[in-house]
Amino acid sequence: MSTSSSYLPPGLPAPVPARDGLDAPYWEAASQHRLVAQRCRSCRRWQWGPEWLCHRCHSFEVAFEAPPGPAVIYSWERPWHPVHPVLATHGPYIVALVELPEADGIRMVGNLVGDPTVAVSVGAEVVPHFEDHLDDDPPFTLVHWRFA
Repeated sequence: MSTSSSYLPPGLPAPVPARDGLDAPYWEAASQHRLVAQRCRSCRRWQWGPEWLCHRCHSFEVAFEAPPGPAVIYSWERPWHPVHPVLATHGPYIVALVELPEADGIRMVGNLVGDPTVAVSVGAEVVPHFEDHLDDDPPFTLVHWRFA
């Protein structure tokens, strides 16, 4: 990671879209600092992670749209141990499971940026925080979360 203001240290593997292109619209929207999730065009229900068909009505008419807010912390963890060699001196950090109640309760995982020792409460409102890595090959944008 080459961005000097990165939340996590350089050297972690870069995320890449799935080879089949299923999640490419998510990564494209993230690069434009927009959060999207899948929504069925038939039954209008939200789902996450991306699938080729709707989990509920089995329609193949799924698309990516901006989910309605707010987003809230559903659960979280504060790892102190390194899960990758480049994190050996970087810790703790906070990983949050974020729920979007108005988008059928879909949940997304991401880092909670900011002070890693802050008190965290389930139900706290959060907003997406986009971290660009434009000098990487290929360039990418991570979706983290921060308190609203």
